[in-house]
Amino acid sequence: MGSVIEAKATLEGKLRFSVRTGSGRVVVVDYPPPLGEGEGLMPSEALLASLAACAGQVVVSLLRKMDQRIESVEVRAAGERRDEHPTVFNGIEIEFLLSGRNVDPAMVEKAIALAGEKYSPVWAMLRASVPIRSSYRIV
Repeated sequence: MGSVIEAKATLEGKLRFSVRTGSGRVVVVDYPPPLGEGEGLMPSEALLASLAACAGQVVVSLLRKMDQRIESVEVRAAGERRDEHPTVFNGIEIEFLLSGRNVDPAMVEKAIALAGEKYSPVWAMLRASVPIRSSYRIV
């Protein structure tokens, strides 16, 4: 059996939840007015943030193992939602903006492919239900 990761969400406002993870971190999740108070991430934003961070961590780790001198990375994730309920994402775009010395585009492509196909658990879970298109720019 694999490891267990936990989170507990507690209602603290109109629709504002304080989410405490098993590691003790706290995240505030809320909806904008009029449903909520707009004091936290929307759940769908948290999902995109998780994808961007997870994929970014994997890509950076792989590029470092490939001896690429990465100096900065920004990962942008954007999802287009359906208008009808459930308002799930129809598709997600994830873009990696990287800078560094003599960064090899072939290595970047390989790292992103490996993240999407094998090493990013968030990407793997999402790609089973929504198309994810990736791109990158070396800036």
